[in-house]
Amino acid sequence: METVSTDARSEAIKSFQSTIRKCENAVAQMTQKGSNTALLKKRLNALEIGLAILENAWYQKRHPYTSGNLAEARQVLNGLLPSIEQSCAKSKPGSPQHTLLERRLKSLDLAIQALDDFLSDK
Repeated sequence: METVSTDARSEAIKSFQSTIRKCENAVAQMTQKGSNTALLKKRLNALEIGLAILENAWYQKRHPYTSGNLAEARQVLNGLLPSIEQSCAKSKPGSPQHTLLERRLKSLDLAIQALDDFLSDK
């Protein structure tokens, strides 16, 4: 995994935490409305695993996930990239939305790298 500054680590962790909170709120709202939440729950789980793997790589925090969980999370996180890249391209550079999406992309890239490193060591 590439060397990451303390500030970049902090931004990536905060980005994951923010995205996780947003997904948790969306799941709660969709559940109240009776909507299908399977895809969102799958993404939420992948985000939680992504956060855990970054904390493991940078701060040696343990996580309970199997190699199968990690591989599935990597696939889900990688699948999120195109839609976020597309949204980022459509947003106005310098806008809060653009900054948020850029940080989200960077944090996802870092998590995918960490997952690749972890899985290749197994």
